[in-house]
Amino acid sequence: MNKGLNKVMIIGWVDGEPEVRQTPNGRSVASFSVATSRAWTSSDGDRHEETEWFNVVAWGSLADISSKRLAHGQQVYVEGRLQTRSWDDSSGRKHFRTEVIAHELIALAEGAV
Repeated sequence: MNKGLNKVMIIGWVDGEPEVRQTPNGRSVASFSVATSRAWTSSDGDRHEETEWFNVVAWGSLADISSKRLAHGQQVYVEGRLQTRSWDDSSGRKHFRTEVIAHELIALAEGAV
């Protein structure tokens, strides 16, 4: 069987507080955003900075831990896989959202940068 690889690792800062809810069968799920920034100098000498936002979803005990250990502005390491889901809104328009499904979370630093 041929296998693929879907793995992402990011280090960034938590935006807001993780939102934790329960599925109908009682399983915890947390969602939060992580921001990463990069800076570079263009060939003409101008300095640029860019921020990328990632939507993160954690399930089960990892969701419970994220709600207790992560806070706005905290640096975090997230390892997981990318998943894109889609849905139709009430007017029939299709929406897409790509998320990092977390397999590991490590709180790296406290406080905002």
